[in-house]
Amino acid sequence: MENSILAYAEVTLDYGVMGLLILMSVLTLWLFIERMMFYSAVRVSDYESRDKLEMDLTDNISVISVIGSNAPYVGLLGTVIGIMLTFYTMGEVGTIDAKKIMVGLALALKATAMGLIVAMPAIIFYTILLRKVEKILTIFDIAQDKKTSN
Repeated sequence: MENSILAYAEVTLDYGVMGLLILMSVLTLWLFIERMMFYSAVRVSDYESRDKLEMDLTDNISVISVIGSNAPYVGLLGTVIGIMLTFYTMGEVGTIDAKKIMVGLALALKATAMGLIVAMPAIIFYTILLRKVEKILTIFDIAQDKKTSN
């Protein structure tokens, strides 16, 4: 019974945590591409209000920020679970086999690595999008200044 629980925990770790991180990565990439396409098509002349433009420009970029800041924690959770499983297995066997310990710890650390691999591009994408928003809002402000000065 306990071996089946342990096997279930290992499968959950591999597919659950890694699946969640892959989903976060795909969502980040999709939102980044969608925002870049929107920014290339936006016409500031269609907007009367800066606030409305800013709302449209910043739509969904907070999700990218949330993914970038939380992906390492999801990976860390996977690592902690993996290390717990490794120690549990060592305790059940009763003998210490350095090879099995190292393999278990290495497999546990892959979740942290995956979390970082998801987080770093997400933060880069978020920064790029924020800069695009600033540039478009500046273009809007310049256009509004020209309207008022004429």
